[in-house]
Amino acid sequence: MPKIDIASAPTRIGTAYPAPFDEPCLKRHRIKLGDAVGLDQFGVNLLRLAPGVWSSQRHWHTAEDEFTWVVEGEVVLVETGGETVLRAGDCAGFKAGVADGHHFQNRSDREAVLLEVGSRRPAEDGCDYPDIDLVLREGEETYRRRDGTPYETARGRTR
Repeated sequence: MPKIDIASAPTRIGTAYPAPFDEPCLKRHRIKLGDAVGLDQFGVNLLRLAPGVWSSQRHWHTAEDEFTWVVEGEVVLVETGGETVLRAGDCAGFKAGVADGHHFQNRSDREAVLLEVGSRRPAEDGCDYPDIDLVLREGEETYRRRDGTPYETARGRTR
């Protein structure tokens, strides 16, 4: 099994969300560990969140499971039912199809590092962002408004 050179793994800084929804995620730093070794059945990312940065907009997936483990620091898990502080060693999981919008916010004064693992089923998966006028339809790569109108400047699926 090939060892992953984290320093040379594919990296994405920021987000493809359309403005103004991109703002809280512009400084997120996602290292795509799964992509580095060609994994295509599930994604694995090392996510670095500076103070004040969010992992994503609050969302849920129709066909993809998600799992996140806090490696370093502290984040606040924001879900439909409330907020939970997670610290290094804590983890959370989200079952596909469960309409519980969630995301992580770094409200601390130091960087947080999270390990993300999730299914890769883009042809079957849709994503709903319950707090904002944003959806990603099953099998599409374009963000849309709830009325179906596409956002012109942003593409979706960035995992």
